[in-house]
Amino acid sequence: MEQAHAADFIRNTLRLKTFPLAVKFLKDPAGFPEKIQRPSVTLGKRITICQAVTMARVYGWTLGLTRDDLICVPAMIAFGFTRAQDQPKTLGKLFCQVGFAWTEPGAQTETASMAFLESGEFPAILIAPLAKAPFQADTVAFYGNAAQVMRMIQAWTYHEGLRVAGNFGGKVECTEYLVAPFKQGKPMVAIPGMGDRIFSMTQDDELVFAAPGKALDSLVQGLEEAGKKIGARYPITVYQNFQPEFPKPYKDLAKELKAFDS
Repeated sequence: MEQAHAADFIRNTLRLKTFPLAVKFLKDPAGFPEKIQRPSVTLGKRITICQAVTMARVYGWTLGLTRDDLICVPAMIAFGFTRAQDQPKTLGKLFCQVGFAWTEPGAQTETASMAFLESGEFPAILIAPLAKAPFQADTVAFYGNAAQVMRMIQAWTYHEGLRVAGNFGGKVECTEYLVAPFKQGKPMVAIPGMGDRIFSMTQDDELVFAAPGKALDSLVQGLEEAGKKIGARYPITVYQNFQPEFPKPYKDLAKELKAFDS
């Protein structure tokens, strides 16, 4: 109920277009709730993790994922769903092979900075709308435009006094908004990558603010209070207490018509 209240408050306050998300990492698929969607069963096909995110935030589905449900190899490597012994190295080689890195050492430097789950560490993932998630979220995520994400950042800094980081690479960004907050215990702002845009139809104006699930109460309080004394809110209130200026032809005609004579 607390998660549901928080989800409704944040969505309504920020007028988010899609449902806030809850994510849970499980040691055993036996921990799946009874009524969930398994892509391999429900749809008869494998999907990407970012597709599951879209199904949850747009359709309102609760999804359970194991390696049997997934087809995106880069994400499967990062989320520990493959037998890769050295995940950053394996992913770095792939970046070179597909032309996302100039040199392999450069690719290794990039992947070393990414968030990973160890291979086999969490064999199952639950993704659901936060308002009806039948579990306590490890990660919460909110899709919004830049102004909406700005308000979430203000909500976080109100209590914590720490600015929010981002770790941008333009690819495999699902690790930044799903794994990084869980593993690092702090919020992240993510720019969805190519997979999000190609496969999960993420829009050009959408960013993601994600945080550890345990920070949810603090985010709600921060969103209520941050900037309240100066009327900070969404949509952003525009300033109107000024007198506009017009080009000279307008002014000349106004003078001819004595439009502003008292």
